[in-house]
Amino acid sequence: MTVTVRLFASVADAAGCRRLDLPLTEGETVAQVRARLLERYPQLGRFVPVLLYALDEEYVADTAVVPDGATLALIPPVSGG
Repeated sequence: MTVTVRLFASVADAAGCRRLDLPLTEGETVAQVRARLLERYPQLGRFVPVLLYALDEEYVADTAVVPDGATLALIPPVSGG
């Protein structure tokens, strides 16, 4: 089982990548995937309080269960005019 994680804007810059695949355990939540991602990229911790999450292009809470083969997007706040 795997999940594709997409990183955007400053989160991608901090991690040094825009996409990665992680192994997934059945029943794992967004928060659990995020925790494993933070083990690998601790510099992303500063973004956690403001991140939005989308599973297969739908916004979700970090308590949402991640299905096998899903795409999880970590989206920081954006500004502009």
